[in-house]
Amino acid sequence: QVQLVESGGGSVQTGGSLRLSCAAFGYTYSSYCMGWFRQGPGKEREGVATIDSNGVTSYADSVKGRFTISQDNAKNTLYLQMNSLKPEDTAMYYCAARACGLAPFDMVKYSHWGQGTQVTVSS
Repeated sequence: QVQLVESGGGSVQTGGSLRLSCAAFGYTYSSYCMGWFRQGPGKEREGVATIDSNGVTSYADSVKGRFTISQDNAKNTLYLQMNSLKPEDTAMYYCAARACGLAPFDMVKYSHWGQGTQVTVSS
């Protein structure tokens, strides 16, 4: 059974940093492509960053230069390093897994989701 478990969320002030982790269980991690998504209060869920099985990354314009997605295949773990955080980054952050293919930010293609971890950035 595929299971994704996020951790690392918390409350920080503007300009602070957090590192989110997503531990994957129940499947061969390297066979899937991964992504981070977020949903802020009163907003729709949106893509933040994705990474494929070759380590190729994609980022939403709003986080480019501030966030870094990475993965450790040996540890079956996905990461999101978030620097220079802003209040608009406040959201529940989710990791997700999909069969690799086109359209990395298409949420419909992600078959497995974690329960989310809350990030709150205060001004």
